[in-house]
Amino acid sequence: MTELWVLGPDNWSAWRALRLTALAEAPYAFGSTLAEWQGDGDREERWRARLGMRGSHNVIAVLEGRPVGMVSGVPAEEPDTAELISMWVGPRARGRGVGDRLIGEVERWALQRHARKLMLSVMPDNPAALALYERHGFTGTEKLGDLLPDGARRELVLAKTLDTV
Repeated sequence: MTELWVLGPDNWSAWRALRLTALAEAPYAFGSTLAEWQGDGDREERWRARLGMRGSHNVIAVLEGRPVGMVSGVPAEEPDTAELISMWVGPRARGRGVGDRLIGEVERWALQRHARKLMLSVMPDNPAALALYERHGFTGTEKLGDLLPDGARRELVLAKTLDTV
């Protein structure tokens, strides 16, 4: 059974270990790079600040006693909107419902914050993530995502209207 643990700044080392693993295993899936979070970027105060973002909800998934996935929910700039960020599920846990649980947890958190919409950005060449998000009701938007390093393509911005009933 998958357990979900909500983390705060004092849990920075657990978040750090999983995030560095995610960036190394799936560099194609993130706007950040492993190099940006290692070396000079690998500082306790930076990790604590990441988990201490105002209004954030940071969760890791634990399967059979081992951390296997992560996600964060953060307030968005748009009113009544939340954003799902930093989503990753490790290879040994893929296809076991971990991603579904993590998305469900961020949706639950967003509804508690009275958000009416949940947004996320995803790399255009990540079909597994796209399929997962589409299965959960996310659809494309007209919003322009961040420009990718190739200078030509952009992240895809997806959104979902949350059922507030």
